[in-house]
Amino acid sequence: MARSAGEFDSWYADRIESPVADELVRRVLGLPPDLQSTSLLGGAGLDEVVAALDLRAGRVLVDLACGRGGFGLEIARRSGCRVVGIDFSAVAIEHARRRARVLGLADRAGFRVGELTATGVSTASADAVIVVDSIQFAEPLPDALGECRRILLPGGRVVVTCWDALDADDGRLSPRLRQLDLGRQLPRAGFVDVEVADKPAWRLAEQALWREALTIEADDDPAMRSMQDEAQRVLATFDGLRRVLATARAPHSAQSLPP
Repeated sequence: MARSAGEFDSWYADRIESPVADELVRRVLGLPPDLQSTSLLGGAGLDEVVAALDLRAGRVLVDLACGRGGFGLEIARRSGCRVVGIDFSAVAIEHARRRARVLGLADRAGFRVGELTATGVSTASADAVIVVDSIQFAEPLPDALGECRRILLPGGRVVVTCWDALDADDGRLSPRLRQLDLGRQLPRAGFVDVEVADKPAWRLAEQALWREALTIEADDDPAMRSMQDEAQRVLATFDGLRRVLATARAPHSAQSLPP
């Protein structure tokens, strides 16, 4: 069942009030000390994403399902690019705006409420798009990939971090995860130069995070309790997924968008 924006608002509100959860994620995943993440992308993975994007000062990055803005803001800080963050949680977007001000990046960062399938971003206006650990929430998925294609300039890059089911018929896994097959789905959305790389080291870092989360006392911390519930679910089916980094490019030619 899809989770509503209101549910995510509550989830983000709990996470904002939980320094324990943030410290755990930063430490185990090796993230920068001031990056606030609600995904499972670690520091090594972030370095690979930055390299794949290959952005420079003045270029435009759209961070879809940006959450609290942590990754987009970090990429803007490293590359000098401008970042546009989109998320359907108003709570997350407000926090991302505050973080941009705190980090001195408000002049190069804008955040607004939107959907993976309806971003509100102008056609052919972005040099790059990232979707970190969230593409599975798109309804429907092909529309979200089509939206990424629509907002990219010719030759622009899309970078997606997610998971692939080792067996699409594995009933233990959620339908959201079983639907992912970016090696086939990105070309259907009109992308070229598609590469989907297995990242087993990222997966081991996730496993370490979930296992350590279960050792923490969390009686008075809703965010940690939620993380522990998720840890139990994830670890029960851990052998059913592989971690992937997908990259692709919008064609340089004036190819029409898929219908």
